Amino acid sequence: MTDIYITSERLDPAACIEAVMHPASGGIDVFIGTVRDFTQGKRVLRLEFEAYEPMALSEMKKIAGEALSRWPLHKIIIHHRTGLLKIGEVAVVIAVSAAHRAAAFEACRYAIDTLKQTVPIWKKEVFENEEVWVAAHP
Repeated sequence: MTDIYITSERLDPAACIEAVMHPASGGIDVFIGTVRDFTQGKRVLRLEFEAYEPMALSEMKKIAGEALSRWPLHKIIIHHRTGLLKIGEVAVVIAVSAAHRAAAFEACRYAIDTLKQTVPIWKKEVFENEEVWVAAHP
């Protein structure tokens, strides 16, 4: 089972964890990406995320499908936020359940690393004296 989602609404990591629970799962791994207050020595005021949603969803589905084919997973969730995010807010949640922890760890890492490389999502880093558009996941 997969759940792929892009939204401008607040993400709920606890709901994602609950959704991947499965009676046969002995391990759940979760990656939660949040907005930090400093990047490269500069104070961050906020981030703004934009996505080419049809292609982003398609790429996220490919990532989930590949993870399901490479590891014996029960469920995988990939949720990403768009819009304006303040310091501390959640930008991305990936949750994976499997019978064993190794598969859950490996699949979760694969999902976030591949998302960073292939999914068309961009972020604007807003600092005190400048704004910079960058790939969301350099």
